Amino acid sequence: MSILLVAGLGNPGRDYDKTRHNVGFVVVEALTRQLGLAWQTQRSFEAQVARWDPVPGRTVLFAKPLTYMNESGRALQAMTGFYKIPATSVIAVYDDLTIDLGLVKVTVTGSAGGHNGVASLIEHFGGGFIRYRIGIGPKDPPQIDLKDFVLGQFTSDQQSLIETNLERYMSGLRLVIEHGADRAMNQLNRRDSQ
Repeated sequence: MSILLVAGLGNPGRDYDKTRHNVGFVVVEALTRQLGLAWQTQRSFEAQVARWDPVPGRTVLFAKPLTYMNESGRALQAMTGFYKIPATSVIAVYDDLTIDLGLVKVTVTGSAGGHNGVASLIEHFGGGFIRYRIGIGPKDPPQIDLKDFVLGQFTSDQQSLIETNLERYMSGLRLVIEHGADRAMNQLNRRDSQ
């Protein structure tokens, strides 16, 4: 039985709904909707969880931690510990300021890059997890405080760009889920670097 954990990173609660920092939630929610899955709150994991069994013997768990962003690793470690999921079978979906808005990049190594959610995952798992990084950059205006920028809402133009790209974000995420990080890196990273 192989289990894959796909975790959207974000902050719970209506106040954070349309913020840049919650784009990981947006993509994971959209994909679970497309797959017809239902979310359940699992208090023991401090997360909302949806389950997908695409083929016999293979389960994909989708999770949205209900901890705040900087404690994401705590919630996900509870799940990986319970289901005995190695870090290499965890896909973290999150916003990345170093990537231009509209682009996606898949990586498996690197630092947290100033992202508190990723820092929390590294603290709880070490490295090894797959990173599905959704561009929200560049920071504009450049002098704005990082926290104010990521917790700010997309402009209407940016929001429509996210919505236009949602299908591509979902198909890219399915590519990682179904075919692994290497193939996704070859296809997605090359296309987005042009």
